[in-house]
Amino acid sequence: MKVLAMISIMAIPFIMTTIILHGLIKGINIYETFIEGAKEGFTTAIKIMPYLVAIFLAIGILRRSGGLNYLTSLLSPITKPLGIPPEVLPLALMRPFSGSGSLGILKDIITTYGPDSFVGRVASTMMGSAETIFFTMAVYFGAVGIQKSRHTVVAALLSHLAAVLASVLICRIILF
Repeated sequence: MKVLAMISIMAIPFIMTTIILHGLIKGINIYETFIEGAKEGFTTAIKIMPYLVAIFLAIGILRRSGGLNYLTSLLSPITKPLGIPPEVLPLALMRPFSGSGSLGILKDIITTYGPDSFVGRVASTMMGSAETIFFTMAVYFGAVGIQKSRHTVVAALLSHLAAVLASVLICRIILF
């Protein structure tokens, strides 16, 4: 466990140092580039704010109405033998559709169960392992004009299932 702690402590400083050194070697004005990126990020955040509010509201309504609990209990007979905690099923179901919606569910899971609980670690690992499939496909396929996704949706959903199962397996291995 000490190796993981050391990697965690050193990862961000290492990445930041690597980026700065790469920029210096390439002759890039790092400060101006950072400020320009921050401006774009702020503008993007303002533009997507209404969508985030709508998604968080919709997820809140779905959770408070019991819709996610109903879906979770319906899938429980399938997921229980696979070792998937029922508490992370809402995240597994939301992740392919919405990054910010799944972030809201992750926040609820972390608040309820804690970041160091098995459920919290599985949810965090799952969040980092899976992708917002349908959003990503819409952006990338739309950018190049692809209208028929053919086998992409099936392959992407299978990869999502693999990410969910791998999250559980990896957390079980690390915690035990």
